Amino acid sequence: MMISDSKSLARPVVLGSTSAYRRQLLERLRVPFSVSAPEVDETPSPGESPRHLALRLALAKARAVAAHHPEAVVIGSDQVADLAGQPLGKPGGHARAVAQLRQMRGQMVVFQTALAVVCLASGFEAVDLAAVRVVFRNLSDEEIESYLQAEQPYDCAGSAKSEGLGIALLESIDNDDPTALIGLPLIRTARLLRQAGVKLL
Repeated sequence: MMISDSKSLARPVVLGSTSAYRRQLLERLRVPFSVSAPEVDETPSPGESPRHLALRLALAKARAVAAHHPEAVVIGSDQVADLAGQPLGKPGGHARAVAQLRQMRGQMVVFQTALAVVCLASGFEAVDLAAVRVVFRNLSDEEIESYLQAEQPYDCAGSAKSEGLGIALLESIDNDDPTALIGLPLIRTARLLRQAGVKLL
């Protein structure tokens, strides 16, 4: 890993994600940035752990966008819900969301939220991961249906949108980076951006 030089202070920042949640989170840092969609196959490899999958995809997304923005500092991120080693991705629809929430009720799920920051021009590349341990309540089918009708969290890993009504599904949350569960660990993001030479304050 090479730390970028002082010229990188003026480098553009690009968020390699189309997620509205990540965009809203990154806005908290008050750094001007643009958004670019990464073209990455998110299919898990055979036997791949949720942790490794999240790290691999975050870096692949950052590298894919950096290839089109070589002078920029590019942020990539990915989140995989980890239920006893089984990866749970975005449900994409109602039936799969019901199945996911039934699997997770009464269980501890680790939301593996990976982050990568890449700048091709400076040679900077770093990855990090925030593991958020969440315990779900022993939800009834009626509660699951009521929640899904209200929130429709079909674009959220594990069907749980904790920044909304999804918080009512949970018994506890244990993490060291409070925004990680929403999709972008800002403490780690700020750290890696500073290492890449981006001035935040």
